[in-house]
Amino acid sequence: MRKILKKVWILALFAQIACTHHAAPVASSSQEKSNAMLPSAPCIVYKTNGDYSNLVPVTLSEDRSKIVSYPDRLDISMRGSAVYPTQLINGYLLDNRGITPYVAFLKTTYSDYGKADEVPKASQLMKDIFVKEPLVEMYQCGRRSDYSDIKNELNNLIRSGHLSDCVRLK
Repeated sequence: MRKILKKVWILALFAQIACTHHAAPVASSSQEKSNAMLPSAPCIVYKTNGDYSNLVPVTLSEDRSKIVSYPDRLDISMRGSAVYPTQLINGYLLDNRGITPYVAFLKTTYSDYGKADEVPKASQLMKDIFVKEPLVEMYQCGRRSDYSDIKNELNNLIRSGHLSDCVRLK
């Protein structure tokens, strides 16, 4: 039962990320209430067993035997810049890519991946995995839209020891 719930949660997470869009700033409180109901990406905070922040993440199957999701070259940048995780205090990172508990990191950097003429097939990417089990901890701390200054607010949460109040994913 626990495995089924975990799979349902991960599918829901992917669906939410895929459907995420950002609303323009609003002027009235009635518009604010309306926008509060819009979907927003989950706020994922994690810590790894090494520094992989410049490496491209992929998603593995539950048994970690194959790649089930990987980015297109265009998916690894936002407004022309690579979508690196945001560095937080005490070695924590804020996900900006949409990783899951089944993340693995390729040997390939964001820069090299973005310069490639085409993305290799999943079977080739599987051979290029640098680390299959990089996570030490992973939490979902609400939604990104819950924060007005996400980096500072998450650092305060970590500093105060309240990160454990978030939903632990790993």
